[in-house]
Amino acid sequence: MKAVQFKKFGAPEVLEYTDMEQPAPDGHEVLLRVTAIGVNYADTARREGAYVIPTPLPFIPGAEVAGVIENIGEKVKGFAKGDRVVTLISSGGYAEYAAADSRSLIPIPEGVSDEHAAALPLQGLTAYHILKTMGRLSEGETVLVHAAAGGVGSLAVQLAKHFHAGKVIATASTEEKLSMAQELGADVLVNYTKPNWREEVMEETGGKGVDVALEMAGGDIFTETVKCMRSFGRVVVYGAASGEQAVMHPSGLMNRNLSVIGFFLPQIMKKQELFQQSLKEILQLVMENKLKLTLGGTYPLEDAALVHELLQGRKTKGKIILKP
Repeated sequence: MKAVQFKKFGAPEVLEYTDMEQPAPDGHEVLLRVTAIGVNYADTARREGAYVIPTPLPFIPGAEVAGVIENIGEKVKGFAKGDRVVTLISSGGYAEYAAADSRSLIPIPEGVSDEHAAALPLQGLTAYHILKTMGRLSEGETVLVHAAAGGVGSLAVQLAKHFHAGKVIATASTEEKLSMAQELGADVLVNYTKPNWREEVMEETGGKGVDVALEMAGGDIFTETVKCMRSFGRVVVYGAASGEQAVMHPSGLMNRNLSVIGFFLPQIMKKQELFQQSLKEILQLVMENKLKLTLGGTYPLEDAALVHELLQGRKTKGKIILKP
């Protein structure tokens, strides 16, 4: 089979499109003929050796895959050859074939394309759980969504409205991206490249601040976000795209009873009841046209290096899909 791997950490050029042996399913695993692969910032962090857990070399990136079951292990139950499924795997997605644990497979509903299904697991589950499980969003609360035109942000805006948030404040770096967030349902638009963006947020909340903030930039954005919170507010941290770590003084959280909460999706994956129920719910919303997926482009697998370059250069909008 063809696959993309890297043998050393570095820039997009370290990605190699090469011939490899197909993986063999074992026990509870199935062999998928991969039809669509979701591309994520986690893939670029893996490539740079900057992921939150160590990346062994050589490594085939790719966690989100949709495909057709080609072969099954002897312990697999409830699935058969030919089934269309979507799943998250720890590695190996940038390939024509991938092995996946059958216990993490979700059938793709009729009416949902493989490309749309592959766009959902990582970012859809992240958006869902940073709002509900970690952010504990309640009806009527105000939500601040940073990078609202991105993969997670665009879904978080819509899901926050679906969960009956009172107001969704969306931030982005350009007017074009802010317009996209508005089309997805955002109530308030803020350009966070402007030095007074925090004042705009506070003005829009009558000086009270927001209840839940979804933060993935790090650095000064995190520091200013904490200042945007109202009493009992929750800041959910799910990334540090700027590459900068913020300095936090925990005692500064005390006077407003604030919470800063970390999120790492693989921990959700360890709880099957959380993973399966939420992904089925999100797929159902897509099938019913209640959740809009913004696909930013589809590229052949051999163009993985180009896709990483575009993604990190902020030259993409919405979800990018690779196709073997």
